[in-house]
Parts: sequence; structure tokens; C-alpha cells
Amino acid sequence: MELKDIGDQFKDSYLIYNRRSTDDAENQRNSLVYQRQRNIDYSGREKTPIAKLTIPGFCTDGIIDESHSAFKQEEELVITADGSIQYRILRPKFLTLIGLLQARKIKGVIFLCWDRASRNEQDDLIIKKLMQMGCDIRFVDTTYEKTSAGKLHMRVDGMFASHYSEVISEKVKNAQKKLRGERRCIYAAPVGYLDKGSDNKPLDPERAPIVKRIFELYATGKWSIRQLGKWARDQGLTKKPCRRKRTEEEISNNVDVASIPKIARPVDHKTIEYMLPNPFYIGKIKIGKKTFIVLRPN
Repeated sequence: MELKDIGDQFKDSYLIYNRRSTDDAENQRNSLVYQRQRNIDYSGREKTPIAKLTIPGFCTDGIIDESHSAFKQEEELVITADGSIQYRILRPKFLTLIGLLQARKIKGVIFLCWDRASRNEQDDLIIKKLMQMGCDIRFVDTTYEKTSAGKLHMRVDGMFASHYSEVISEKVKNAQKKLRGERRCIYAAPVGYLDKGSDNKPLDPERAPIVKRIFELYATGKWSIRQLGKWARDQGLTKKPCRRKRTEEEISNNVDVASIPKIARPVDHKTIEYMLPNPFYIGKIKIGKKTFIVLRPN
């Protein structure tokens, strides 16, 4: 079934929405498996029928799984001529869910808790507006009474959800800042080196001798970049193994990046163009607009 084909057959049914924060992998409540089971158990206990709805890239048997950063949000503010403020929703599945609720195509949706539904104050506003419209939005871990106390409870949960997202963001930024301050290399080393951590980039025993010879040949002034690219391929030099980017369909279906095999592709002249001016090969790493000298024993 496609979205445009949804009629009124699910108007008395619910969907389950699970969100995994890509920036908070250690939190158990962040697990899609954990959320899914808790939400299904709640549905059975509360007798809220789950829509038998499957739409590729959106949901399977009424269950929506979405992976998205907890703190990533649209910073642009757009105010239209009539005084309306536009806010862009960055979660595509969440956006589709809102459309179904607003159009009354489904009765409601089940979330584990407030911070799995909302990531910031703008999301809070959308959820509250849907609830005011009569959409039956349920939370497994919490029940919000339809009173002033219930509204306060909701605001407090929203405040803590936003605060938690900001704390995670700060931890990530501070960790990177600390590593940069220690002159650590927080990005992948180029061809010829291995990645064993931010302070351990040893020589690659297979690729390093060929890379060294490329620099020696180029220094003679007798080799063009294309000639060096062909020579390197003939020597069996390959780029560092890496995974391809996930397709839009794979992202929608929450395919784990780790499940995509790494492939070491042959080098070409573009690889050589990148290698020759790369300051890493003379013991320097680039941090922002500054370059710091890093002494490496190898």
C-alpha cells in the first residue's frame, strides 16, 4: 500500500513510533528493539489496535522505526508575509506520521516516552497541538492528565527532553574539543596509515612502501599524476577499505551501517592528487583552519 491509497480503514487504529537517537547509542531506552517491545506490550494491555499497515520506507505492520539525531534541528527561521512562522521537520517518518494524524487517517500513536516523540521545543508544540485536535497520543511510561497539572507535567517532561538532548550535544562537542586540544587526529588517516585510535595511526605494512615510492617518483619530476596513478594500480595499491553510503531506502528501513561490507577500491589519479599535498604525510594534522605539527615515531 502507498500513502495516497490510505482511506478510512485505519481511523480507529494506532501506529507505534520508535526513534533511535544516533548520538546516544549507549542508552537502553534508545534501542529500537526495546522501544518496540515495550510499545507492543502496552498496546496489548490497553487494547489499542495497531493498524495492519505496511508502507515501504515508512512502517511495517503499523510499526515505525526511525533513526535521527536527538539535537539536530533546523536553525533557519522563516516568517511569511501573513505572520506565520515556518518550521521544517527534519524527521521524514515523523512528518508523515503527523500528516496521517492531522488528516484523521489513524486514531493515534504510541510512544515509549516524551523524549522519543520530541527532540526540542518545536516538536513539543506540534505534539501538543495534535493532542488539542483530539489525536490520541499515548506514552507508555507516562499518563498526562487533562488538567492544569497534566499540562505542567507535560511541559516539565518536554523541558527535560530538550535539556538531555543539549547535554548529549555538549558532551560530543567537548570530547572532540579535548582531543583537538591534545593534538589528536580525530579523522581517518590517509592511504598508507592504519587507524588504531585518535593517538595511534601506524604505518600500513601493505600500502606504506608503495605510497613512499609514489612520493619518491613524483620528486624526480619525470612522472605525471596520471602515470603515478596507473603505476600504483599496477602495484596493487588500493584505497583504504570503506563502506558505501546507505541508499535512501536503506536509511528508511534502518539498515545498520555496520552490516554494509567494506570494499577496498583501486586507486586512480584523483587519489594521487589528494595524497601529494596532504600535510599528514609530513607529520601535520589539520584542525579547523589551523595546522598543528604532530611528531610520529614512525
